[in-house]
Amino acid sequence: MYPRQSFTDRSLEWLDDLLNRILNKGAELPGGWLSIVILVLLVLAAVVFATHMYRTTLRTRADGDFQLFGGEQLSAEAHRAAAEACATRGDWAAAIRHRLRAVARALEESGALAVVAGRTATELANAAAAVYPGLSGPLQAAASIFNDVSYGEQPGAPDGYRLIADLDRQLADAPRAPTPAGAASGWTTIR
Repeated sequence: MYPRQSFTDRSLEWLDDLLNRILNKGAELPGGWLSIVILVLLVLAAVVFATHMYRTTLRTRADGDFQLFGGEQLSAEAHRAAAEACATRGDWAAAIRHRLRAVARALEESGALAVVAGRTATELANAAAAVYPGLSGPLQAAASIFNDVSYGEQPGAPDGYRLIADLDRQLADAPRAPTPAGAASGWTTIR
């Protein structure tokens, strides 16, 4: 009776057998070893491409629900200044991200919204639309633009930046929705 081989031994034996067959058949292929080298390079390129696509898919979520702040703790004014600097040099994606972060901070600083760690652009738009119902459309559009440039790998554009900058200015003067009688004075996080 033969002793049982481990999985590793069987795998190495199979690999050795495969390599021997490739070496023996390599001379019979049209082009000889050049064909084998090209085939191996094509397989490697396919593996690299598939790995890249898999990782990109893991980074991009289909529902577009992404955190608004990446760990930056700047004031609304600091975000506005950073946005203007980015816009001046034509970095529209960064300008868009900073300007929507300025909107979020301004709403938090004014007390219109409570500070919520991990708030997403979509959550910001929904919460702010409850306080400023007349700006619901621009708020949703701003969140969509933010998500597109931040996570959808879309290039930023001056029009998207202007929409968010206009929204930022409109929010400063917009009337808030009346608070229903008996409602709590602050916003709470629903988990």
